[in-house]
Amino acid sequence: MATVKVTDDSFDADVLKSSTPVLVDFWAEWCGPCKQIGPALEQIADELAGKVTVAKVNIDDSPMVPSKMGVKGIPTLMLFKDGQMTSMKVGAMPKGKIVEWLAEAGVTAD
Repeated sequence: MATVKVTDDSFDADVLKSSTPVLVDFWAEWCGPCKQIGPALEQIADELAGKVTVAKVNIDDSPMVPSKMGVKGIPTLMLFKDGQMTSMKVGAMPKGKIVEWLAEAGVTAD
C-alpha cells in the first residue's frame, strides 16, 4: 500500500512536519465516493513517490483532526506544504483531475 495511514496522534508528525508535500484524504469506510477514489490515490502515491506523500485519515477512527481542519463532507482532499494547508477539494473526482490539481499546486512527476 503506497498511501500512509494517518491518525489524530500522528497527524502533526506525518503531515505538518513533513519535508515533502502531503495530500491528505479524509475518508470513511461507509463512504461510496471515498472508496471510488481510493485506487486512484494509491496510483498517484506510487507515481509521485518522493514528490508527494498521500495520507489517508479515517474520520471515524480519528475525528479530532477532521474537526480541527473544518472537514464538512467526504471525501475531502487537502494539500499541505511546509505545515500549511495550501489547497482543498471536496468530493470524488477522476484520477486525471486529481493529478491536474496537484500539478496546479506545483506537484508533478518530473
